[in-house]
Amino acid sequence: MVRWWEESGGEGAEHKSLPEVHRSVPVPKDSKGLRRFLAFAGPGFLVSVGYMDPGNWGTDLAAGSKFGYTLLWVILLSNLIAQFLQVLCAKLGLVTGKDLAMACRDYYKKPAGIVLWLLCEVAIIACDLAEVLGSAIALNLLLGIPLLIGVLITAADVLLLLALMRFGFRKIEAIILTLVATIAGCFLLQVTMAGADWGAVGRGLVVPEMPNKEALLISLGILGATVMPHNLYLHSSIVQTRKTGSDPQSTRDAIRQNRFDTVFSLSAAFFVNAGILILAAAVFGSRGHVVEELQQGHMMLGSLLGGASATAFAVALLASGQSSTITATLAGQIVMEGFLRIRIKPWVRRLSTRLLAIIPALILIQASGGKGTVDLLVLSQVVLSLQLPFAVFPLVMITGDRTKMGEFANARWVTWLGMVVAFAISSLNLWLLANVIGLMWLGLIATIFVGFAAWVMFGYREPKRGAWVP
Repeated sequence: MVRWWEESGGEGAEHKSLPEVHRSVPVPKDSKGLRRFLAFAGPGFLVSVGYMDPGNWGTDLAAGSKFGYTLLWVILLSNLIAQFLQVLCAKLGLVTGKDLAMACRDYYKKPAGIVLWLLCEVAIIACDLAEVLGSAIALNLLLGIPLLIGVLITAADVLLLLALMRFGFRKIEAIILTLVATIAGCFLLQVTMAGADWGAVGRGLVVPEMPNKEALLISLGILGATVMPHNLYLHSSIVQTRKTGSDPQSTRDAIRQNRFDTVFSLSAAFFVNAGILILAAAVFGSRGHVVEELQQGHMMLGSLLGGASATAFAVALLASGQSSTITATLAGQIVMEGFLRIRIKPWVRRLSTRLLAIIPALILIQASGGKGTVDLLVLSQVVLSLQLPFAVFPLVMITGDRTKMGEFANARWVTWLGMVVAFAISSLNLWLLANVIGLMWLGLIATIFVGFAAWVMFGYREPKRGAWVP
């Protein structure tokens, strides 16, 4: 009989994030300059995938077709916030040797950790839903495969990831980089053909405007699609794939190199993300067309810009869906292992993560008949935005704690800036919830959370430290 679990070595055994690739990529000690940067480069590109996944397509197409270039500043601001938070994630992983999920498990009491895990799983399901749906739509556009069958085909991503892992983590990074370059090339072609109003693009980037409540909803979707909760967990883990020294100077150098990698990769992702909105504004918004389905956008591009543009759109969507499903599946493994510290076989972990996305996708496609895909994508990204504070607050608190981070703890201004970001996101989410569900329900939810927090802080007594699950 095939065993689906792994030996954990007991509660006292050292627990590593992504153990099959942990510290598996050597970094030459005598490397300098570009060669050293390339040795560390890779994790940033894996993270950048989340900033150009199908969820971003939904929010950016909706924003561009409805409000033109007006919300470009939201993409820019979201990207800057993302760079700030991802740099903190990389530092957390390099200094503590733990990913964000493991750090939360050790930092908070058991009930709080369980709630954070459940909320993170919801975020991963919402993210994976967008990626599965995007891949299925791309297969439908390119090959005519029905959406339901396309969703089932995405289950093969698990087998692909397992195969890639056997050849080393660098191979995964190379394939992701190829897919990202494909997406960028496709949108460069389309934006060039679209004939954008670059003066309006410049104004949209630097002049903050919020036309109405629908624009705010889409803006929150853009924020959730750009600063993705699961990416924070992912980045804190995959930076540990590099085999570097453990002394302070080596750690300091690794933090610096990963900062360069993060800023470079996410800046590139910004141009792709902005390119989607610019394309939508130039082609659809300027003609008064509102895009409600990805299939509709593909068809209209074909009629307005020609078959090459439509094909590039579908190819980029497929590359986006495939690359982001790989990183989301890795994030699901990181979250499950980090919070619960369970030891099960990789194929079981990844298959369970994939099923958590495929089942909701099948239900939603069946219920909607494959219609309103852009609205579904925007909704999934709003859910991500709602989950975001539950990852940002712990990240800022842990990286600012000198007992955990030592000399690498955040400077006071960094912690304050992180808290401002977290409170700003939370305030926008509360405003959105108040308008969607009403003040009474929002007050009830807030009361439950406050009551739970008070019980954890003052009423709950932590038992002797042990495994969370048998």
